Amino acid sequence: MRNDHPTADPIERLARRRAGAKLGWYLHASVYILVNLLLVTLSVASGRHWAVFPAVGWGIGLAVHGVVVFLVTGGGGVYERLVKAERNRIAEQDRPL
Repeated sequence: MRNDHPTADPIERLARRRAGAKLGWYLHASVYILVNLLLVTLSVASGRHWAVFPAVGWGIGLAVHGVVVFLVTGGGGVYERLVKAERNRIAEQDRPL
């Protein structure tokens, strides 16, 4: 059973969000492998090698998903830096003169 109660700790929320994003990518990769194994089996059984086309197309999508999860939001901190910059801009605009 998942523990979905809200927490006030921002580090805990960030950790949960990153873990959820990574888990989502692992699920996406697992489905990709299983479905493409089935497509390769059907392709070989039919005597044609058409399964490479959906594998490449979907593989590009999986790669983009991985870049977003592991480099942009999860590992590289680009997203967090952008959010922090926006918060600072908003705080400066809302500050009385």
